[in-house]
Amino acid sequence: MAKVIQEYKLIVWDECTMAHKKAIEALNRSLIDLTGKNDIMGRITIAFSGDFRQILPVVHRGTKTDEIHVCIKSSNLWEHVIRLKLTSNIRVQLSKEQDSDEFSKFLLDIGEGKLPIDENNQISLTR
Repeated sequence: MAKVIQEYKLIVWDECTMAHKKAIEALNRSLIDLTGKNDIMGRITIAFSGDFRQILPVVHRGTKTDEIHVCIKSSNLWEHVIRLKLTSNIRVQLSKEQDSDEFSKFLLDIGEGKLPIDENNQISLTR
């Protein structure tokens, strides 16, 4: 299996925002050991994908601060990450439904905290 991994050019890690930073750092150390290349991720390109507006790693009996502390952004590897942002929602562009663009914007507003919060710290999901 190590010989196969040494031939890898790309690894895709989906939903990396939910992963503990130690898992990503362990992958880094493993790839360096397996490839024999003392460089980030053994010089294998890793495509991390995920949305930080969704969910952070779960820390059993932890606080919000604990969750932030163990996310990928808190890793010493984060400074080596080249961040790309998707700007077009292809699902909306290909959809034949008339209100799909409005719904897409509504979902982004929820994720970015742009909707008003009531006295119970809740948002209304009605449009």
